[in-house]
Amino acid sequence: MIDRIRLPFRKDKELYLSLYPIIGFYPHDISYYKLALMHKSVMHRNKKGKPVNNERLEFLGDAILDAAVGDIVYHHFPGKREGFLTNTRSKLVQRDTLNKLAQELGLNQLILSSGRNSSHNSYMGGNALEALVGAIYLDRGYNACMRFLKNRILAQMINIDKVAYKEVNFKSKLIEWSQKNRVKLEFRMLDQKSDKGGSPVFNFQVVLEGVEGCSSSGYSKKEAQQQACKLTLEKLKKKPQYIDAVFAAKADRTKMEEEPVEQVPDTELKNDFIIAQSEKKPVVKKHETLFHENVFDEHQSAISECHEDIISNEAALKEDDNEFDLSDISAKAQSREEIIAAAEAAAFTEAQ
Repeated sequence: MIDRIRLPFRKDKELYLSLYPIIGFYPHDISYYKLALMHKSVMHRNKKGKPVNNERLEFLGDAILDAAVGDIVYHHFPGKREGFLTNTRSKLVQRDTLNKLAQELGLNQLILSSGRNSSHNSYMGGNALEALVGAIYLDRGYNACMRFLKNRILAQMINIDKVAYKEVNFKSKLIEWSQKNRVKLEFRMLDQKSDKGGSPVFNFQVVLEGVEGCSSSGYSKKEAQQQACKLTLEKLKKKPQYIDAVFAAKADRTKMEEEPVEQVPDTELKNDFIIAQSEKKPVVKKHETLFHENVFDEHQSAISECHEDIISNEAALKEDDNEFDLSDISAKAQSREEIIAAAEAAAFTEAQ
């Protein structure tokens, strides 16, 4: 069934006819679509003097795209992990994809803008497509947005399986390569300026191990870095002297940063087993004895040696048993003769 639309103004008929092959149906409220195709460079203002352009619809359409494409990807790849689904959705709604779709749909020819900003096409087409999705949502609802994306975009213009398994993020490719090869990567912003229409332009350069790579400009930092990474990857493949210079610089850096695994052993001999004089225990002076030195005969020497052996054996037994023998301790004073006699008796008993 064809919608019967009564056009309030004849000039809107051309826009209706142009939108039908793009979105697959006729709009109910053409004002949403007119606003979606109005670039900010036109400087159109409403009755209250406020600027009117497609930026608000672009914001709304961006949110609807994320939700709708997320829904489609979720059901198209059952069982896939969250990271895979997120990456696939990102590639479907990224700026390059939306720009290409807008161009293929013929949407760029319908955008109302000043000729000065035609160089800013990396934003204009993709932004207009997001604004168009926002207009469809306000005009027909969420289900109409889903039908547009499924039947018109994904069924006819995008191979979702090919997009899902194809890596197009050159920045992540270069980062992964540098991490695997332990190469120091840096993104250096060379300058930032504005084009003739006042839009910001960023210029970034890739630097590997201090060796300058390729540079590129873009209307966003991400766009400039992506293109610079793509050119640098191509340079690494096609110019062996460049990759040789990168790894030579890496070798110099790692050589300077290298540290010994462990400290070299000391060759100086340490005589720590020798007790220093200052560490010697003070010598305890023996009590003066009233007896003079005597020269013992063989019998007396034997008794003395036996006495010393008995004392040593008793000490060893006490040390082994870890107990004290109190039998030899007495408060009674003993003479030298009594001590010798006791030693003889002990020796005689031990011999038996």
